[in-house]
Amino acid sequence: MDAGTFAPRARTLRHSKLALGVVLLSLAAQAAPDRAPVTVFAAASLTDALQEVARAYTATSGGTVRFSFAASSMLARQIESGAAADVFFSADEDWMDYLVRRDLVDPATRHSLLGNRLVLVAPADSTVRLTIEPHFPLLAALQGGRLATGDPDSVPVGRYARASLTSLGVWNDVAGRLVAADNVRGALAFVARGEAPLGIVYETDARIDSKVRIVGTFPEGSHAPIVYPVALTKGAAPAAGQFIEFLRGPVAQATFERYGFVVLH
Repeated sequence: MDAGTFAPRARTLRHSKLALGVVLLSLAAQAAPDRAPVTVFAAASLTDALQEVARAYTATSGGTVRFSFAASSMLARQIESGAAADVFFSADEDWMDYLVRRDLVDPATRHSLLGNRLVLVAPADSTVRLTIEPHFPLLAALQGGRLATGDPDSVPVGRYARASLTSLGVWNDVAGRLVAADNVRGALAFVARGEAPLGIVYETDARIDSKVRIVGTFPEGSHAPIVYPVALTKGAAPAAGQFIEFLRGPVAQATFERYGFVVLH
């Protein structure tokens, strides 16, 4: 074979390799979005359960999930300000409604997945005993200390707490004694560290911290139902829909139940 014959074939081979490389890069670019992590903005009370669910999701699908946990109010406002989230998992319906009204989540993908209970907690070594009923002596039980819960003007657990205490006729007694935390885990920490003698949190949070004990459960009729809705944000990645479907499946539901949540769907 002379050099003149070899050169065109070499050029043809190089061109073929180049074309194949372009095709492979194109396919990789198309596949990359599906492999990108799903970004979930979720209420702080979901932290432990959702992280376990995400590990199961990754094991079965190969997809990955990254989380931002905080108060639902804070997360909703971050999404409103342009934060990049694929999924919003709220601790109450109001903050999901807030984003629906602003056309920032897809209402067709909205599902009310979980329920919870509101409880009164004390440090594990506390001897306080209380029966939660109308006009119960909550202020006296504080013994000059403070009552920890979420900010009742924005944080869902604080809203539920205020509604329940108002219904029971003791809100005005303790409204000036609040430690208003940024989220339910913050309220729980105040009690666990002994900085507040009592706190109002979700049952699921109380169950994961051995440094607190449940004093009593608030009557469900004393506050609005505690409901956790989830939805895709507008423009969410395709894999985000797959993750929501996984949340509604048997593996995720069993995990939520083990952590004490009430599975609604």
